[in-house]
Amino acid sequence: MTGFRITVPASTANLGPGFDAFGMALALYDVVEVQATDGELKVEVIDAGAGGVADVPTDETHLVVRAILRTCAHLGVELPGLHLRCSNAIPHARGLGSSAAAVVSGVAAGYALAGREIDTSEALQLAAGFEGHADNAAASLLGGFVLAWSEGGEFHAERFTPHAAIRPVVAVPSVRSATATTRGLLPPTVPHADAAHNAGRAALAVHALTAKPELLLAATEDRLHQHYRAPAYPASTELVATLRARGVAAAVSGAGPTVLALTTTGILPADVGVEGFDVFELPVDLAGVQVAAQ
Repeated sequence: MTGFRITVPASTANLGPGFDAFGMALALYDVVEVQATDGELKVEVIDAGAGGVADVPTDETHLVVRAILRTCAHLGVELPGLHLRCSNAIPHARGLGSSAAAVVSGVAAGYALAGREIDTSEALQLAAGFEGHADNAAASLLGGFVLAWSEGGEFHAERFTPHAAIRPVVAVPSVRSATATTRGLLPPTVPHADAAHNAGRAALAVHALTAKPELLLAATEDRLHQHYRAPAYPASTELVATLRARGVAAAVSGAGPTVLALTTTGILPADVGVEGFDVFELPVDLAGVQVAAQ
């Protein structure tokens, strides 16, 4: 039977003020090889980078498998058996969208196994439904910079091409962070002044990210979520503050603890201490999830 190779990018979310709304695809990829079979479910997981495989299930609870089965059921396709081979390069629980990437790869695989082209609007509903928000999923699905929102129980996203001068750099610590834990640190209400501040900075960020990157330092300033989550990753919080004091547009990536720096050089200042972090440039991925027959 025909098999498919799914390549899906990592993503960074929030980008400072765009909590649960902004996402950007990054050129770090998980690769999923999938084939429908007449036999049982078989799942192989390979660590192709910093992904880690020790705590990844290899049964029907695997996130890619769940996304494939949900998508195939939605499309009216039955799978007697499935062979899945996952090469993980996106580090888990670091704020680089590993869960969203897994779901998007599974949704894309479901369309491929059904013999259908991906309907991006429909696929977004399936993928974002796993996490309840569409920022990471939309970025991995569409590529580029995305603005995501929900309305009437449906998820939506608009894709933008980031300014060519923007060169993201990530600082990835060895420690992990759980989204559920960091969300629990957020208060049920915030001061009106902070909400107004973030509304203005989020609007400015769209302009800075697409047309005027020299405004990124101001545009990535956040008062809505990062300082509430600071106790969960003090080293990341300190690095963000240090970079911003040096004029670098830095923020916590997603739920953390990875630090995202939106630079135009692809490097961080040489005298900024990054002990405990792996630092590397990750270009913006412009293509989103890709499917190829094999």
